[in-house]
Amino acid sequence: MTTGTASADIVAVSGLCKSFGAVPALKLVSFAVRAGEIHALCGENGAGKSTLVKCLTGLYRPDAGEITVEGSATRIGSPREAQGLGIALVAQELSLCPDLSVLDNIWLGSVKTPFFHRKIHFREQARAALDRLGADNIALDRPLSTLGLGERQLVEIARLLTRDAKLLILDEPTATLTDNEIARIFAALRGLRAQGRSVLYITHRLSEVFALCDRVTVLRNGEHIETRDTAAFDRQSLIESMLGRGFAELYPDEQKPAGETVLTVQNLSAPGRFTNIGFTVPRGKILGLAGQIGSGASEIVGALAGLAYDATGHVHIAGQELRLGSSAQAAKAGAMFVSGDRAVEGIFRHLPVFDNLIATRLASRTRLGFLNRAGLRREASSLAQQAGIDANRLGANADTLSGGNQQKIAFARCLDREGGHVLLMNEPTRGVDVGARAEIYRLMREFCAKGYGLVMASSDLEEVLGLSDTILTLYRGRIVGEYARGNKDMGRLLSDITHPPVLAPILALVEAAS
Repeated sequence: MTTGTASADIVAVSGLCKSFGAVPALKLVSFAVRAGEIHALCGENGAGKSTLVKCLTGLYRPDAGEITVEGSATRIGSPREAQGLGIALVAQELSLCPDLSVLDNIWLGSVKTPFFHRKIHFREQARAALDRLGADNIALDRPLSTLGLGERQLVEIARLLTRDAKLLILDEPTATLTDNEIARIFAALRGLRAQGRSVLYITHRLSEVFALCDRVTVLRNGEHIETRDTAAFDRQSLIESMLGRGFAELYPDEQKPAGETVLTVQNLSAPGRFTNIGFTVPRGKILGLAGQIGSGASEIVGALAGLAYDATGHVHIAGQELRLGSSAQAAKAGAMFVSGDRAVEGIFRHLPVFDNLIATRLASRTRLGFLNRAGLRREASSLAQQAGIDANRLGANADTLSGGNQQKIAFARCLDREGGHVLLMNEPTRGVDVGARAEIYRLMREFCAKGYGLVMASSDLEEVLGLSDTILTLYRGRIVGEYARGNKDMGRLLSDITHPPVLAPILALVEAAS
């Protein structure tokens, strides 16, 4: 490392380039993160954000360009070197060990841990980090496996806080958190900013950019487009900067009139998750289930997909009663499921895109025990084209694609399926950029046009409002309210999903009186 002049920038990159074979991922990227600011890094999936972060954290070495930390040029050769320089990352996919305690997870891999150490000292620092996040209810000796996803995310961020980082990089830190947990994290990040620390904040939730960040850097196709104060953007101009083109409307218009009822749910219950759920969905329409994590919305979709063995109640698909507790029976009845956790339940990450697309169609393309490879190739190409997946990537492993394209694979598998009636979606655009979201929303409306009934569980209220024809709000496993298209607003939904159901009639009376 060479010594440079003093700078108000904590970390700066200049002319950074990185290619993979003949494909450039970063092309002469230059920008800086100032001391004491929260800096948003925005761009579509594939824009270069992940490659840039990996260069900053020592996972990749740039082909050209310079990285400076507090004015000193440096070469970051490994994640350990990055940590020693004060650069720490909380990745979108958590890097925790479920079989260890909360305390052990916080300190695992820290360069600050000497061979001989006083455990009480580490307990005090870990406790302080969790308390700063408002997670005083998480015991240090508790096994991580007993925590929910939101609590695990808080432990991951607490780990970062104990490492005295100058630059904290957070990649989609709120994707699995409730509103209360998000509020605690935002408060903690603002506190860190007040202490002079810096945050590089990566999110596809544009509302978080405007609520939290001081400045915004936009990447597109591996190039730095602009860095401006957040106040200089509005939602429309930020989206257009990310896409490089005018953005008409994120949510496609409702086109198909309602058909006959295709899904009927009566008295659906699962112990400890949801109780006495009932609704109907007509063909050509989207029902949105709105609720925070733990509200039961995702669990209801899972139960309809046959993933809850203890679910009870009555469900009819296209007039036929569904036997609950069996994913095979749900699929046979015409219910197709797109998981919100694509890495675990959605796709085969380490198989080619081609294999992912045709995985559920092998039986129909088999004759006398032999696969019709030519037919499968034609079908895979057709599915990729319909879903907006580059046909040239059919041979690439799914884990080399962006999150948006991985989610498109899951949707594409459901296209052109014989006997399909209902599409069930859990967090359909989690971790997906705004451009890919528009494509996924288009696919959802195409399913509607083909006569499917769609059920979507989402914690993104803007998504629920923009896409749903009917909305059910949930709180602690019970339905609070039901709203038709055009008769809903963000305030009403927030009120429903953050108040106990017993308050719903009172709130309705107050609104009527006003």
